[in-house]
Amino acid sequence: MKLLNIDYIPGKEIEALGIVKGTVVQSKNLGKDFMAGMKTLVGGEIVSYTEMLNEARQIATKRMVDDAVALGADAVINIRYGSSAVMQGSAEVVAYGTAVKILNTI
Repeated sequence: MKLLNIDYIPGKEIEALGIVKGTVVQSKNLGKDFMAGMKTLVGGEIVSYTEMLNEARQIATKRMVDDAVALGADAVINIRYGSSAVMQGSAEVVAYGTAVKILNTI
């Protein structure tokens, strides 16, 4: 499955199948959340949250790809990610794009 954040596939004619998405709400455990709070006192990267968001993006991307496979897609173009805080220590991550079928080479 090709995944691109541009709105075409170079050298290919495509047919749009529809919008596909994947979403996940991810949280860290209380112990790591407490340690992240302590880190805000001294500054610097909060590694546990970076890891949480990376894992959430991977899950959301997989769910988006699964959605595209269900439509018979060969690729997803114009991929975008969004995130928002749902509650303290958790975040929603969404991946979305346009599922396409590759028709032929131009």
